[in-house]
Amino acid sequence: MPSFETKHRIRHSAAEMFALVADVESYPEFVPLCESLRVRSRKEAEGKIVFVADMAVGYKAVRETFTSRVICEPDKLKILTEYIDGPFHHLENRWSFQDIEGGAACLVDFRIEYEFRSKMLGLLMGKMFDVAFHKFVDAFEKRADLVYGRARRLARRGAAGHLEQKLERDV
Repeated sequence: MPSFETKHRIRHSAAEMFALVADVESYPEFVPLCESLRVRSRKEAEGKIVFVADMAVGYKAVRETFTSRVICEPDKLKILTEYIDGPFHHLENRWSFQDIEGGAACLVDFRIEYEFRSKMLGLLMGKMFDVAFHKFVDAFEKRADLVYGRARRLARRGAAGHLEQKLERDV
């Protein structure tokens, strides 16, 4: 079964990154291959936020829509997405966020496993999914810079951040 995992250090807090990933309605603005997303239902219970969403993904002429259950655990800074319906035989992804450097940065752990029902669709979309997953964390980091401020992220770096800002201005 195809899978992808990455651990990535990002110069935003774990709470900020959790909120960004939990904001699934914004995915069409920046997530690779995501063309649209509609939340069907949302419930809060036992410290968890659970919603069901339809996501349409596409690449060139190929378009597919699938439904997932997303379980957000704000206290644990974890998000689990479980497949409900669509072109997959199996789809599950997990996000976890851990503050490091006193909250000046966080470690993002992203894991996904998937298998298409159709071998043909797997051949058509598999490579694109692999490429997209490699770009996922970068897309979320760029989105965090936009939402929470790139200058603030660079300022957290101290003198190195000031030097980087100066170099960027001079270029």
